[in-house]
Amino acid sequence: MTPPPIELSAKELDALIERIKTRRLLDTDYKTLEAMGETINVLSHSVDEKAASIKRLLKMIFGSTSEKTAAVTQKRKPSIGNPRSKAKGKKKGHGRNGAASYTGAEKITVPHGELKHKDPCPGCLKGKVYVCKKPKTLIRVTGTSPLSASVYELEKLRCNLCGEIFTAKAPDGIGTQKYDAGAGAMIALLKYGNGFPFNRLENLQASVGIPLPAATQWDIVRDLYWHAYPAFCELVKQGAGGQVIHNDDTNMKILSIINEDRPSKRKGVFTSGMVSVVDDHKIGLFFTGRQHAGENLSNLLTMRETGIGPPIQMCDALSRNLPKDFKTLLANCLSHGRRRFVDVYDNFPDECTHVLKVLGKVYKNDADAREQNLTEDQLLALHQSKSGPLMEDLKTWFDVQFEEKKVEPNSGLGHAIKYMLNHWNELTLFLRQPGAPLDNNICERALKKAILNRKNALFYKTERGARVGDLYMSLIHTCELCNANPFDYLVALRENSSEVKCRPDRWMPWNYKQAASEVKS
Repeated sequence: MTPPPIELSAKELDALIERIKTRRLLDTDYKTLEAMGETINVLSHSVDEKAASIKRLLKMIFGSTSEKTAAVTQKRKPSIGNPRSKAKGKKKGHGRNGAASYTGAEKITVPHGELKHKDPCPGCLKGKVYVCKKPKTLIRVTGTSPLSASVYELEKLRCNLCGEIFTAKAPDGIGTQKYDAGAGAMIALLKYGNGFPFNRLENLQASVGIPLPAATQWDIVRDLYWHAYPAFCELVKQGAGGQVIHNDDTNMKILSIINEDRPSKRKGVFTSGMVSVVDDHKIGLFFTGRQHAGENLSNLLTMRETGIGPPIQMCDALSRNLPKDFKTLLANCLSHGRRRFVDVYDNFPDECTHVLKVLGKVYKNDADAREQNLTEDQLLALHQSKSGPLMEDLKTWFDVQFEEKKVEPNSGLGHAIKYMLNHWNELTLFLRQPGAPLDNNICERALKKAILNRKNALFYKTERGARVGDLYMSLIHTCELCNANPFDYLVALRENSSEVKCRPDRWMPWNYKQAASEVKS
């Protein structure tokens, strides 16, 4: 509520302060003091909100180290003693990679130069030597450009009498095409999987003496696009039948749309990211254009088979994420609600610590259940027995804060609590529906593909370029979700394009190896 205006000159303010010191207030002074108190209250809340907004801005610019409860709550704890005196434990996951980690490396077996199996032992001269089950391994990593090239000089012989020219035959496996399937796969993986723009790759290749113009790179990935298109269409079709569909979007730029002369009601351009959970597989999909995430989800659900029931939809609470023409079992992201308390922690440390610890226990229950590989029904029963009472107590605590006026509704903490209460049913769907997830983090991570491409390449030039990017990001990210090699997968699609066109369902990232082996045999 906006406080009434206070019109006081400097002399009048000095006189008021003097009357307060001498305790000789006039009747009109009380109204002025009341207005001043309301102004201070509004300014205090505004400062809290601005501080939270600045904190979010700093996270966007410089990134955040962690939002874990321990990292957030320990910011205010003073250090006891000399922190350097405590021995630091070795961080998990920071060791060296063993030979088993190099799954894509070429395996070369080196036999012993002087001994073989069952030869007499040169050491004791009595026993025999046998091959050990586990050989000694040496790892040799060599540097090379992303795309290498070979120049074959085919010798030519010319008859000095008739003038006929005889040219040597090219080695086996060397066709007439200048760029093989691996070239297109590598360019697509660098550009759309790792945010490496065409012009940057052009400069890199030129510096190592293997020129690869940006325009040529586009021609190569556009050619591979048509060979992979049937697999992408099948991926979208199967993604429409997911039991759980995560969706969200992020801003994008397409110059041809931005520079259009015709007026449009919607000026924005978005990349919608979706992760569809289909049985044991996860499918990542991307769609770029004027449509929001909810509209793209509606288009996806038009391909959903009838009779399988509505999917569980996981998203944040924005209305533009909801499909208008289809019914879904809506679940909202618990991490989004939790993050609101993280943002205002500095202003309300005790209250936010309580909320973060309760939600931490809920996430701990979910993590323990995942480690035990529980079924969806077993996971639901576990959450109902362990997480249900925690969430119910938390809701009661929220209600008490407002009923007993412990929290100002317009404060940062009040807004965070109201967000949780307004979307409580959607935030707690995991307590009522089997298979409902807690958060939308998997889709947030998927959108990093589009954000990385936007940060490095800044924009798409045309809508066709955006469609090409959507296809490659979808195929590459689905491979990553299925623990498949995206480079090998794109190569397989290019080399077996006729088979992919006839039976695209057999060339998904999780089953293409079997189809490729059958083609070779």
